[in-house]
Amino acid sequence: MRTERVGFALCGSFCTHEKALTALKRLTEEYETVIPIVSENAAFTDTRFGTSDARFGAAADFRARLEALCGRPIIHTIEEAEPIGPKKLLDVLVIAPCTGNTLAKLAHGITDTAVTMAAKSHLRCGRPVVIAFSTNDG
Repeated sequence: MRTERVGFALCGSFCTHEKALTALKRLTEEYETVIPIVSENAAFTDTRFGTSDARFGAAADFRARLEALCGRPIIHTIEEAEPIGPKKLLDVLVIAPCTGNTLAKLAHGITDTAVTMAAKSHLRCGRPVVIAFSTNDG
């Protein structure tokens, strides 16, 4: 297993979450440490995409799947994401899917979600971010 620490951040492009989870599974098979990070919308919005346990809803199922794959709790608040840079918690941050909304926020320095804070905090230390852009508007 590789020892580089990977952050895997997901935004609200809900129709691509299954593909993102497939990519995440491959990463967890190759890397010892994969830390899941999600925007608040991705974490708590129930949609028609994905599976759903009628007792909990699609968003709760999505969060549970992320945590099970990575073996750790998700980071889903700005406060939880801020220490990523100063503590050098990651070697690389992957944002997949990265919505057009999140990409625009990153381009303009707006930090109002866990994902944008993770990226800002990580970039502040000169560390790489990989962006998998996903939008209906692109």
